[in-house]
Amino acid sequence: PDLLRLSRDELMRHEAAGITTDNFPKTVRLGGVDCTAAYLHSPGDARDGITVTVPLFVLNQVSEERAEWLVPGMLKDKIQALLKSLPQRPRSRFVPLPESAARLTELFTAPERWAEQTKHSGLIDVLLKQVRDETSLDVKRADFKLDMLSPHLFMNFRITDEHGRQLGQGRNLGALKAELGAKARGAFQALASLKIAGSAEPEKDLPQHSGKHQQGQAPAAPKTAADSAAAQKSSGAAAADARYKEWSFGELPELMEIKKGSQTLIGFPALIDHGEAVGIEVFDEPEVAAARHRLGLRRLFALQIRDALKYLEKNIPELQKMAVAYMPLGTQEELRAQIIDVAIDRAFLQEPLPANEADFKQRVQDGRGRLTLIANEVARMSALILTEYAAAARKIKDTKNAPEATRDAGEQLNKLMPKNFIAVAPWTQLGHYARYLKAITTRLDKYRADPARDASKLKELQPQEQRYWRLVAERKGQVDARMQEYRWMLEELRVSFFAQELRTPYPVSAKRLDKVWSQLQQ
Repeated sequence: PDLLRLSRDELMRHEAAGITTDNFPKTVRLGGVDCTAAYLHSPGDARDGITVTVPLFVLNQVSEERAEWLVPGMLKDKIQALLKSLPQRPRSRFVPLPESAARLTELFTAPERWAEQTKHSGLIDVLLKQVRDETSLDVKRADFKLDMLSPHLFMNFRITDEHGRQLGQGRNLGALKAELGAKARGAFQALASLKIAGSAEPEKDLPQHSGKHQQGQAPAAPKTAADSAAAQKSSGAAAADARYKEWSFGELPELMEIKKGSQTLIGFPALIDHGEAVGIEVFDEPEVAAARHRLGLRRLFALQIRDALKYLEKNIPELQKMAVAYMPLGTQEELRAQIIDVAIDRAFLQEPLPANEADFKQRVQDGRGRLTLIANEVARMSALILTEYAAAARKIKDTKNAPEATRDAGEQLNKLMPKNFIAVAPWTQLGHYARYLKAITTRLDKYRADPARDASKLKELQPQEQRYWRLVAERKGQVDARMQEYRWMLEELRVSFFAQELRTPYPVSAKRLDKVWSQLQQ
């Protein structure tokens, strides 16, 4: 009579035992927000694997590193595929691959490791360290051939607006950010402004600075920029439209928590340059906020020293002479503005940047006295650079029968000397610019004596340069400290190859660049 009776355990397929909400959660936390996750097993389908629905306003805060981890239930297959993509020597240390992948998955998904790893490191970096530790081999990050992995082993992102409408979909997070990043920033800032405005209270109720005020002083300013924005709202001005000509908005925090329902987003406040005043905006990316904040802070300093700047504008030494050499790049006004901007940065914007009114006023007082001296130094350096620039440009134009050398020198000159070279070049490197430019002239002076040597050195140099500029393009112009180091080593390598008599500040060779490049790839 019990022949057709089956227990619950017998009904459940053994293969489905691992399909739990722990291994395949209904939501994945990305950028501080719990995003809905959906799963599909359908090879070839655009949604095969895991698809995470990401609200537009959080897109720029989603990290590639967290996305690499997928979810615990998919990690073993991804680790196995990554191990399989390694070169034969390190791969052989993990045979049989399924057992090694299962062991590493258990290690990485241990409760004490999972949360910390997924928050601060990517799967590739963690696995790379583990492979190196277990094999003692110098495995590189590039040894993992991601193009060999099946598409379902990469997270699929579905970007939606506030009404749930799909704006974009794909597994390439960088491409989605490039396409929708500006819209995402606008959506985030709208949310941040709404939350700040919504927290507005009457000014009399705003929290005050602790401590006693000196006799005759006005009441203390609001504690934070958010409080100040709220006060502006209560008096009839929208927080996003508030403008300041002095530091009257309280302390500017590094971070700002923005609530949306039960979720908490992190915003990064920054001063924004509006010409005759500054405003405050909250950004979703710390790098963008930092860059905009420096420009806003520069404007706020400039507003405090108008008289000094008027004097500087009329008294930059040899400005007209410099402007003649600068003509192929831009106007005298653009040159003057760069010199003054860099002088303000050097006089007032040294780290750590002021974060409150007292520190700001002290910095104004400290920098005002040295501004003219610094501006003269920036002008002197600019004049020297522009003199060598004019000489190098003439030499390239006048050199005949050296097409490869002049083409290469022309490309070097264009990369070194954009219109805003004074503003964008790191200050420490600007001091070497005249030597880099003189090296161009020296190279072409010597070309006729030994064209074969020039061609040989150029052939050795080209792969070093090509891989760097390819990486810059891949990273959409985002250059970190290691890339900066490599970029300026390229210029020093040029000096050592083509104008050795000008000397380099440190030993440089193609092998040394290879070593830095190797570190860059790790």
